[in-house]
Amino acid sequence: MTVTRGVVWLARGGYAARGVVYVIVACFAVMAAMGSGDTVDTRGAITRILEQPFGTTLLWLVALGLLAHVAWRLTQALGDTDGHGTDGKGLLIRAGLVGSALVNGLLAIFALGLLGTGLGSGGAGAGDNDLLARLLRYDNANRVIYLMALVPLGVGIAHLVKAWRLKFERHFQCSEERMRLVRPVARVGLVARGCVFLIIAALLVLGGSRYQPTDPPGLKEALEALQGLPFGWLLLLAIGLGLLAFALYSFAEALWRRIDLAEVMPR
Repeated sequence: MTVTRGVVWLARGGYAARGVVYVIVACFAVMAAMGSGDTVDTRGAITRILEQPFGTTLLWLVALGLLAHVAWRLTQALGDTDGHGTDGKGLLIRAGLVGSALVNGLLAIFALGLLGTGLGSGGAGAGDNDLLARLLRYDNANRVIYLMALVPLGVGIAHLVKAWRLKFERHFQCSEERMRLVRPVARVGLVARGCVFLIIAALLVLGGSRYQPTDPPGLKEALEALQGLPFGWLLLLAIGLGLLAFALYSFAEALWRRIDLAEVMPR
């Protein structure tokens, strides 16, 4: 599939927006590790943007970037721009891209709600949550939590494999000199984010009875769990720096990611 120039800009803007969000998450994780603040998740990062000078303008840019990322993820999944194919593995990866679009879409709606657009606030979200609660209301509802753990478990493992096997390299179009800089940063960032997903999976499995299917643990809970371990501040500092590397990797994708992979040879 050959993508248009507009889709290219959507993709690059989306990666940049993701980078901004993770810079904030990483900085707060590092500060929390040093004893000067609390951790935040992606929604907390969005809220912090609004508190900055020119916060409304910045948040509009991030919200639009997140919506652009949604459009790009859907283009990747439906148009198979990365050439994953239609076998079982390819369809699973493309389903993951749709899931990523959904997550970023919800984050964008949250940002727009903070901006007073009427989206992401009040009734609709609460009603959807109540509906989900009714659908999951049965005696053994907590078992759903254990099934949900498979999602972050799979995503976490995929991140680690991607870092180990350097699968991200084929998606870059830049000189080897630049790639020598991108490669270690990307690997560290992917490992850190993969570890966060694995921690979320562990929280779901080990504390399944404490969580509700409508309110599972997320990034913030994973970082707080790290902080509560022996030498937790050091672990949190390492993950915080790793997430900063993931933010830099996102910015590198915004600059040099190969958007149209029609000419890439099949794997």
